[in-house]
Amino acid sequence: MKKALPVLLVLLAVIFIGGCMSCNIQRNLVTLDEDVKAKWSQVQNQYQRRSDLIGNLVETVKGAANFEKSTLTAVIEARAKATSIKVDPNDLSPEKLKEFQSAQGELSQALGRLMVVNEAYPELKTNENFLKLQDEIAGTENRIAVERKNYNESVQAYNVETRKFPNNLFAGMMGFKVRGTFEADAAAQSAPKVKF
Repeated sequence: MKKALPVLLVLLAVIFIGGCMSCNIQRNLVTLDEDVKAKWSQVQNQYQRRSDLIGNLVETVKGAANFEKSTLTAVIEARAKATSIKVDPNDLSPEKLKEFQSAQGELSQALGRLMVVNEAYPELKTNENFLKLQDEIAGTENRIAVERKNYNESVQAYNVETRKFPNNLFAGMMGFKVRGTFEADAAAQSAPKVKF
């Protein structure tokens, strides 16, 4: 009996220390997880702002006579697709994020074509509403970039804590998974060709 008591005390101490460690790990991961969700919500807010501005821009452009309908239709369709993709903040997996990013990229490309095509329409270049919306969209694109950066930093902190030892032993058991980050578009990897 006397030999079993020290073994039992050591076993209880190990269980107590392990329990305290897992509580600390869980608290830390919950805090980081909530920060990731908050940053994701800011990313979504900025994308929603862009979507709302694009709706106003489309209505302004529709008023311009003889504007290229195919360009306008492409923007409208890309906006509809981008707003239809919903990503659950509890499931920010790399696959879901890539799908979201792809739809937003298509919208950015369509919007870029719309901005380039407007050069051929002098009535648009002088339309105050169009110019104001164009400036607001440019500002919103900058806000999106900042929020995506903030989100990526938050995900990095979360992923580091999730993957560090001994956190990685407990994280999986507690349901914490590695989150996805925004990545550069594949087309951005090659330098644009400039011809004069």
